[in-house]
Amino acid sequence: MVQKSSQPDGGETGSLALKILIAGGFGVGKTTLVGAVSEIRPLRTEEQLSQVGSAVDDTGGVDHKTTTTVAMDFGRITIRSGLSLYLFGTPGQDRFWFLWDDLSEGALGAIVLADTRRLVDCFPAVDYFEHRGIPFVVAVNCFSGARAFGAEDVSRALDLDGGTPVVLCDARDRDSGKEVLVRLVGYAGRMYTARLLDSVG
Repeated sequence: MVQKSSQPDGGETGSLALKILIAGGFGVGKTTLVGAVSEIRPLRTEEQLSQVGSAVDDTGGVDHKTTTTVAMDFGRITIRSGLSLYLFGTPGQDRFWFLWDDLSEGALGAIVLADTRRLVDCFPAVDYFEHRGIPFVVAVNCFSGARAFGAEDVSRALDLDGGTPVVLCDARDRDSGKEVLVRLVGYAGRMYTARLLDSVG
């Protein structure tokens, strides 16, 4: 989407706002990432985990987790003058996947947040974006105590298409999260340019 802002001389300049999704498995740090990088107070739709939900939500490896996102997280960050990103964090459990189609409408690209202790949990997000042709990067959230794996190891384990970036990050750290967003915007821009050139070639 493009927003217009006024100049002091009465002219207008285009201010670009891009939609980014942040997806991944349950408890991987999506809400934390949105909160860490957002320059506004993030909108959160977290609810307490219940005994009913425990029958369908796998909390293995995240036993300390007491809340879950039931709709989305929302935040905003200005990358540079004239370029802002609107961040939409998706719910992780499969019972909320019906929301993904609406959330992904008009998105420039996505971040698939991964936890190497439960790497299989991000396969659905990887498949979703690959099948819909939405550019994405995989951001490995480096949890304390988790075994360290390199970007190439993660790429092979997830069987990613060639060229899909894998970056290591700390979802709690603003600068680390911002670097992931910058990598995504650059990658998505190259992907869309290549598709445009192919279509006119």
